[in-house]
Amino acid sequence: MSEPKMQLEKIDDYRWRIPKSYKPGMLVPGLIYASEKLLESIFQDKALEQVANVAFLPGIVNNSLAMPDIHWGYGFPIGGVAATDIDDGGVISPGGVGFDINCGVRLLKTNLAQEDINDKLQDLIYRLFSDVPAGVGSSGNIRVGVKEEKEILIKGARWAVEKGFGTEDDLECTEENGQMPGADPQAVSERAFERGKSQSGTLGSGNHFLEVQVIDQLYDLEACAALGLNLGQVMVMIHSGSRGFGYQICEDYSRKMVENLAKYKINVPDRQLACAPVKSSDGQAYLGAMRAAANYAWANRQCLMHLTRAAFEKIFNLSWQKLGMFLIYDVAHNIAKIEKHTVNGQEKTLCVHRKGATRAFGPDHAQIPERYRKIGQPVIIPGDMGRNSYLLTGTDKAMQDTFGSTCHGAGRLKSRTAALRSVSSDILLKELKSKGIIVKASGRNTLAEEAPLAYKDVNQVVDVVANAGIGKRVCRMRPLGVIKG
Repeated sequence: MSEPKMQLEKIDDYRWRIPKSYKPGMLVPGLIYASEKLLESIFQDKALEQVANVAFLPGIVNNSLAMPDIHWGYGFPIGGVAATDIDDGGVISPGGVGFDINCGVRLLKTNLAQEDINDKLQDLIYRLFSDVPAGVGSSGNIRVGVKEEKEILIKGARWAVEKGFGTEDDLECTEENGQMPGADPQAVSERAFERGKSQSGTLGSGNHFLEVQVIDQLYDLEACAALGLNLGQVMVMIHSGSRGFGYQICEDYSRKMVENLAKYKINVPDRQLACAPVKSSDGQAYLGAMRAAANYAWANRQCLMHLTRAAFEKIFNLSWQKLGMFLIYDVAHNIAKIEKHTVNGQEKTLCVHRKGATRAFGPDHAQIPERYRKIGQPVIIPGDMGRNSYLLTGTDKAMQDTFGSTCHGAGRLKSRTAALRSVSSDILLKELKSKGIIVKASGRNTLAEEAPLAYKDVNQVVDVVANAGIGKRVCRMRPLGVIKG
């Protein structure tokens, strides 16, 4: 006999509450952003139970939040956001960041129109597939020794720019300027160093991708004008993270924190929510290691962008500058940040966990680049390789309601195993080709695992965050060519 459905309290068409009374020990309610249509798929796994479990974390404030792309994850749901009050015993949890630390996405514009690339699209996708290392365990041409690897962990994307793999403008258009302060290579295990040393400048596997897109819908004309975006313009999206390096850090610290729960007298309903006070030695060690992995990921995406620009240069016989290949923004999806937010009318220093969620700071926020202050932080929402992706901007309402956070993508609907059982890679390739989408993947299984039917409809997800006011639509892109790991 199946368990009864959790009874959610409807707040409005786009928000639902799990009351604190649902489970004794919840310190705050759960708050889910979703439409009734999306709730049908959300109830298919145990993600909402995880939202309730996160509400047990010491120091948590306001709500345990879930974005509309929510699905089951390790400890936290993917699509979960939680903030803890550092001065009130607030904790940090590796499960609230995830295994692929600073998995994130960056968006480049070009001055090419779709008609400029139609005849060269296949050559371009094949060149990108050839020049950008992708796949499980893939190794890049950017090889470094132990000393230089530690430099990457401190400097992040700045290391890549200093090596000639980009410009200062790229850093300005990257969250944290691509270099998160407080990274501590001493807090990283030898095993993590071993896994990371050959993976700089590599795309990785699974849902990581490099996608050539075209803008097919404009929403906010003022923001589009400020960003230099037009209908029919060719864009490039890169989605990757910290690879095996970040995975090992999460594994190392999750194990350590489980062992130390009793030391801090912390009780959580799921061992995968193992945590430590931010101010403790264990909390500080994890923060230092996590920031090192975040910097590794920003350096990685900077290198991937450099390789992408070089591939375009080869195909079009023009410099990337003349091709207008400038970075719009780079955002992190799996990260914990120490930020100041207003809670019950008072400014608090919080540890904000965003796991499968995007920072979405509103206009005039001091932590976003001056060039974006008027419109708000750019927010990049990838879809799937058969539908659309979106560019949004952050909002004041996100600052008030979600600690400046919004969704991060479409969100999985089917597990990779279920997708493999449901999809033929050959048929999928033909379907995508019929839509004018060229796909190259390093593994046949990857295509089936990442099929559009394995994901929620990103259009429905973005409708929720836009209508709830925690993200503002700028433009929509559809895929022309995709590289998968």
